[in-house]
Amino acid sequence: MSKLGRNDPCWCGSGKKYKNCHLTFDSKLDMFRFQGAVVPSRKLIKTPEQIEGIRKSAEINMAALDYVGSHIKSGVSTQDIDDWVYTVTTQMGGIPAPLNYEGFPKSVCTSINDEVCHAIPSPDIILRDGDIINVDCSTILNGYFSDSSRMFCIGEVDPEKKRLVDITKKAIQVGLDQVKPWHFLGDMGSAIHEFAKENGYSVVREIGGHGIGLEFHEDPWVSFVSKPGTEMLMVPGMVFTIEPMINMGKDDIFIDEENGWTVYTADGMPSAQWEVQLVVTEDGYELLSW
Repeated sequence: MSKLGRNDPCWCGSGKKYKNCHLTFDSKLDMFRFQGAVVPSRKLIKTPEQIEGIRKSAEINMAALDYVGSHIKSGVSTQDIDDWVYTVTTQMGGIPAPLNYEGFPKSVCTSINDEVCHAIPSPDIILRDGDIINVDCSTILNGYFSDSSRMFCIGEVDPEKKRLVDITKKAIQVGLDQVKPWHFLGDMGSAIHEFAKENGYSVVREIGGHGIGLEFHEDPWVSFVSKPGTEMLMVPGMVFTIEPMINMGKDDIFIDEENGWTVYTADGMPSAQWEVQLVVTEDGYELLSW
């Protein structure tokens, strides 16, 4: 970070003098850095204007998920879901972030039952009564990225699968309760992990949340099996996702060798995931996309 004089314009672009804007903030970061903490770089701290841009992107993202929620049912193909998301997103002026991202061929991820994440929509995959499905939607609007996912239960779902879906959603709030400025991401990740274990479930270790806003995936990588007091310091202006993948069975996973994307549970047991996007504030957090 470049050194600024007290009367120089603040690095955040507010137009204020540094001493009246981020000087105290940076001094606090320096204190934590001196103590050995992992602290965010300036590029990870979003300005009010950038946060507003992310909010507008999130409006589209949530509208697409709302549409899915009002139309999803038995007999629908996952390609139908992809078509809905593409249409809603583009009609509202956005771009589906997953489309062609590192070769991903569709506009949304549709992961069913033992598919943990990143499943590719297809006209040949038809939803049936008893399925649980995660629809993971991400949007770009004017260069700003939003990201969230929801679980849907199709028809009459086995009570054990329904419980998995419900507990995973509750795990999001357990994590959010630990999002406090000047605390650590590990506090949040540990709380989710312990909550899942208490309910008899496991949490996927290899895949986590991420920073997001000006890019699809930014630092930090967010673990949900971490320890309190570890990982990056959470500070006002940081934007990231909370998206634990919670398995009914063991936490082992594997990636489909044919398509290189779809992640499955190794034991064939169901997995569930909810995802929210938030910004850390001076007194907690604000949800941006859910």
